[in-house]
Amino acid sequence: MSSSVLFDAPGPKARMRNRLYAVIGSAGLVALLGFVVYRLAAKGQFDGAMWDIFNYAGVRNSIVTGLVSTLQAFAMAGVLSLVLAVLLAVARLSDHKPVSWVATGIIELFRAVPLLITIYVLWVGFFTSEPLWAVVIGLTLYNGAVQAEVLRAGIVAVPKGQSEAAYALGMSKTQVMTTVLIPQAVRSMLPTIVSQLVVTLKDTSLGFVITYEELLYAGRQMASTILVDGENPYVPVVLVFGAIYVAMCLALSALANWIERRGRRTKTGIKVAEAQKATPDMGNAGGGAAV
Repeated sequence: MSSSVLFDAPGPKARMRNRLYAVIGSAGLVALLGFVVYRLAAKGQFDGAMWDIFNYAGVRNSIVTGLVSTLQAFAMAGVLSLVLAVLLAVARLSDHKPVSWVATGIIELFRAVPLLITIYVLWVGFFTSEPLWAVVIGLTLYNGAVQAEVLRAGIVAVPKGQSEAAYALGMSKTQVMTTVLIPQAVRSMLPTIVSQLVVTLKDTSLGFVITYEELLYAGRQMASTILVDGENPYVPVVLVFGAIYVAMCLALSALANWIERRGRRTKTGIKVAEAQKATPDMGNAGGGAAV
């Protein structure tokens, strides 16, 4: 019987006990799920009439409008947060201490403050009539600070020989950063960058707090105002809008995977020249040079 260094392999009684606990836990989970489904079905949440609401043009237009607003806020915040992340990461790695301190302060501040508070303060203080900009700027500040740390970690992880070789070729620090370090950091940290972009997409739902008419706001309005046989269609709305969010996140992940595979196929770097065979002329030339 094989055993691990960290713990002893379970014996027959322990395996039987673990199986029993697994069966009991699974049965309890299935019973709880069945009870929830039963209660929702008793309230008519799974009736066909609840799902007929999506056949109305007004409901579909509301979904499309909310989806467009969500994608608009995400596109603007995604691009701006990546730009801000590059600036903050480079500034934090700067040799000028005041610049590095300011960048560090900005990163730590907006990583520590809850995103909802940032969005709400921007809305109340500056963009009362333009909730879109409160959402976009709030997402940009928070995700830019997070992405800056991701990029900084990727830049630091690049072998020092890369930058030393670039400096030996006469490159300036700006050229080394933009052509050597940042491209390699982005490629190595791409999965983490994409994960944070997915978070940015989902965090656009916080816009409903400041009445920004994004997808969650549209779903909440539909679920609270539409009545079918005296009941609000909470379950159909949650399932449909949840499926839309899942589809958008999967599409973003698929795009990132495609970019990563394309980057792996791209031939980069300098090809090393093949060594030439020595010839008598080369030997004479070497001997003459020695003399």
